[in-house]
Amino acid sequence: MNNLKTTRQRGFTMMELLIVIVILGLMASLVAPKFFDKLGKAERGIVVSQMAAFETALDTYRLDVGSYPQTLEELRASDSPRWDGPYLPKAIPKDPWGNEYVYKLPGDDGKPYTLRSLGADGKVGGEDSNADIDHN
Repeated sequence: MNNLKTTRQRGFTMMELLIVIVILGLMASLVAPKFFDKLGKAERGIVVSQMAAFETALDTYRLDVGSYPQTLEELRASDSPRWDGPYLPKAIPKDPWGNEYVYKLPGDDGKPYTLRSLGADGKVGGEDSNADIDHN
């Protein structure tokens, strides 16, 4: 007679694993939209904050030099004799989607300048996260 005991390995069955995966998928489908909505709001908040910093730098430049710069890069370096910068502590940032800010001098609708982020798609117009964000 053979005294070998058969050992049974314990583990999860395929059905148990599938149930866990389905539950995780359902939970993710409920949480993900709220998370991405918060992320979109955060990105727009970053744009508004960066544009406020640009506005302060642009106004300070105008007070020192007497006019607004032709490009945003002039906030960091300029040949103007009255330039007292740099007016931004770091290099000109891109918007949260990796696009350059659009700076236009003179601005639209009689404004001295226009400063704009083109949103996530980097194109004029759009809706939701693709919508343009204007400052000024």
